[in-house]
Amino acid sequence: MKWLALTTLLLHLGLAAAAPPLAPAVQAQLDRAVIDYESGRIDEARAVFEALSRRGVPAADFNLAVMHVQRQLPEPSLARAEELLLRSARGGFVRAQIMLGKSLENGLLGRRSLPEAHDWYELAANAGNAEAQLAMGTAHYLGRGRPKDAARAAHWYREAAKAGDIGAAYILASMYEQGDGVEQDLRLARYWYQRAADGGDDAAPFKVKELQLRESAS
Repeated sequence: MKWLALTTLLLHLGLAAAAPPLAPAVQAQLDRAVIDYESGRIDEARAVFEALSRRGVPAADFNLAVMHVQRQLPEPSLARAEELLLRSARGGFVRAQIMLGKSLENGLLGRRSLPEAHDWYELAANAGNAEAQLAMGTAHYLGRGRPKDAARAAHWYREAAKAGDIGAAYILASMYEQGDGVEQDLRLARYWYQRAADGGDDAAPFKVKELQLRESAS
C-alpha cells in the first residue's frame, strides 16, 4: 500500500482532509518527506513526520501510523498506530478516518467493532469521500454496522455515484429499477446505468438497452 504517496496527492487535490489546509512551507516539508519515503530514505522521512506530528499536523500523524502498521520503525507499535490515527482522524484527516473504519471492521489494530467503524466512515462520507459514502450505503443496505434502511442506503449510494463511483451508480440504478428504497423510476434507472456504463461497468450497457426497449414498448 502506498498510503503516503496517496496522502500527498489527495492533499493537493483538496480531497483528503476536512482540516484547514497546511501552510505552504509545512506542505512543502510534508511533500519532501513523502518523496524521501518513496525513495527508501525511511529515517529522513520519519524525522520530518515526527517533527510535523509534534506540531499537530494530522497528515504527519497518519503517515507515522502507517509506518507503525507496516513495521517500518525501530519499535513498531499497533497501540501507537491507533493513537496517531485517532489524533489524525479527530483533526479532520479523512484518510485516517477511513483507515480507522477499515481497522475496526477487519481487526487490523486488534479490535473489531462495526458500529464504531461506521462512525468513522460516516464522518468521511460527510466530508465528501466516495469510498466512505459507498461503505455507508452498503452498511444501511445490508444492516451491517448501521440499521437496515434502504432509503438511507440509496442516499449514500447516490452521493458516491455523484462523486464518480461506478459500483454505486449501478446499485443506485438497480434500486430505481426495482423501487427499492426509492420510488420506482425507469428513467432515473437508465440514467444511472448509463453513468455506470460510461465509467466502464461491463454489465451496465446491457441494462441501458433493456430499459430503452422497455420504455419504447410502454
